[in-house]
Amino acid sequence: MNKQLINTLQEKEERMIEIRRYLHQHPELSFKEQETPKYIADFYKDKDCEVETNVGPNGAKVTIDSGKPGKTIAIRADFDALPIQEATGLPFASKNEGVMHACGHDAHTAYMLILGETLIEMKDQFKGKVIIIHQPAEEMPPGGAQGMIKDGVLDGVDHVLGAHVMSTMEAGKVFYREGFVQTGRAYFKLKVQGSGGHGSSPHMANDAIVAGAQFVTEVQTIVSRRLSPFETGVITIGSFDGKGQFNVIKDAVELEGDVRALTDDTRDTIEKELKRLVEGLESTFGVTCEFEFKKDYPALYNDPEFTQYVAQTIKEADADDIQGIEVCEPQPPSEDFAFYAATLPSTFIYSGAAPKDGKIYPHHHPKFTIDESSMLVAAEAVGTVVLDYLS
Repeated sequence: MNKQLINTLQEKEERMIEIRRYLHQHPELSFKEQETPKYIADFYKDKDCEVETNVGPNGAKVTIDSGKPGKTIAIRADFDALPIQEATGLPFASKNEGVMHACGHDAHTAYMLILGETLIEMKDQFKGKVIIIHQPAEEMPPGGAQGMIKDGVLDGVDHVLGAHVMSTMEAGKVFYREGFVQTGRAYFKLKVQGSGGHGSSPHMANDAIVAGAQFVTEVQTIVSRRLSPFETGVITIGSFDGKGQFNVIKDAVELEGDVRALTDDTRDTIEKELKRLVEGLESTFGVTCEFEFKKDYPALYNDPEFTQYVAQTIKEADADDIQGIEVCEPQPPSEDFAFYAATLPSTFIYSGAAPKDGKIYPHHHPKFTIDESSMLVAAEAVGTVVLDYLS
């Protein structure tokens, strides 16, 4: 059965690449996806499956029912793009000004469509059901996963499996990790209200810029002095809005920052310490502060038991295109697949996609590219697990 899957996917690889390149030319931003969901729904038209649209909203749920009682596994692919002006020079570069598939979601959708079609053709050979989650809006909080879960996409599902192509990992290999594998994320905003005045008379004012600058410096101590050496945390001040005139003491400033943590407990510790620093800032400088801390994606946790099963199944698969499966380090970016993993025992794996020729650019870069063979590897890995799980 698995050999048939592999052979069929190999025969369809050119179509997979064609679909990916079409989607790459027509990217759509998170929560603004209109044509991509239509394209996905049209693909499944006249195929022996059930398609539900506007799940989430903008998402699609595809149910492949074998007609025989058994377990249910969900497989997920996201399809939104980023507000980036593409600079790859590819012949199939984005036709939408200022929008680019710079994270591989075009590849995710392409491999999933072909895999879905193949599983439909093979559904008489397994038991139970496959749920395909075509998810919008992974890139922008609150993300598309929560809306799809609320609309019932996981009803009756036992496990969820996802895969991401990675330009920073070796092509031809699958990578995985048990436990926490991607960071959780939070956003914070601080307004420091002082008292403006003339640049020549600071004693008659209360400089908000000085207080804000002190906060930036003190924030650096949280990771180095408040977290265990075995915890992973990052705090980035991405915006310091203090623009004014050179001879005017600023009345107020606003700062915005990003928090990443490999566990939700670590994120909570960072939140507590940031609030402590804000309180200290008010006491030290006599300013008043407005502080906002918003948690969005939780840390992504791969269920150890299911992840071991997934890894072992891929290792034992007779798939020439998969040249190995290896444990990887935790990944710094956040991912809203974490919401599925917080609901059901789930696993998120990676298909290496580092280009064999030329410079490797990270995800979210204007020159981001992938080795397109990573799509076939992802399809074979995910498909192998699905067939084994439902056998």
